[in-house]
Amino acid sequence: MRWRLAGTCLAAGPLLLVPARAAAAAGLQIPDDLATPRGAVYVLGLLTLIALGPSLLVMLTSFTRIVVVLSLLRGAVVSPQVPPNQVVVGLALFLTLFVMAPTLGAVNRDAVQPYLAGEIDGGQALARAEGHLREFMLPRTRERTLKMFLDYAGLRVGEPAETPMAALVPAFVVSELQSAFEMGFLMILPFLVIDLAVGTVLMSFGMIMLPPVMVSMPLKVLVFLLAGGWDAVVGALLSSYR
Repeated sequence: MRWRLAGTCLAAGPLLLVPARAAAAAGLQIPDDLATPRGAVYVLGLLTLIALGPSLLVMLTSFTRIVVVLSLLRGAVVSPQVPPNQVVVGLALFLTLFVMAPTLGAVNRDAVQPYLAGEIDGGQALARAEGHLREFMLPRTRERTLKMFLDYAGLRVGEPAETPMAALVPAFVVSELQSAFEMGFLMILPFLVIDLAVGTVLMSFGMIMLPPVMVSMPLKVLVFLLAGGWDAVVGALLSSYR
């Protein structure tokens, strides 16, 4: 499999060299190391990293817990379509940036800026960035979940700081999903009580043909607004990352 991947990268090399030769003919300055098969493989790897970057950042941050909680809340209060997906994902994204601001600031200060200034190489920058992300993920990863992944891989870790990212990342994501569903369950319970109460009242009055959701939905929205629901939910999400 590894040789097949290398063969694919080398086969794509001439395609990547065509723009480089055209730009060189036009008089543009191009680094010499990019006009080689090794440089083509490097560019191909960089493009792959850029394509997978958003997904990796989503999995390494608080985005998973926030978007799942907001989605469960949306389905419990109104419907799976209101608010629309763009609003839910946008709110989750900006809340993630707010929560991750200290960690991202430390990564930028200790890894990105020194790398751009030429003070450290790519490996050192990656190690520093992993260190800050590990400090964020480890306290929020359940020990039982992390132990499950370590046992499956046959790894033994002396200190938490030595936990490999290959085991920490999936353990962190699973822990975030567990926490999100726990928070969602606690939020859904009050609205479930309202649905049961409305259904019981309508049945007792003999209103079988009236859909209970037509009565319960305005009541749930009213209760949610009177309780300051959005502030309470967002505050609970932010407090869960302290």
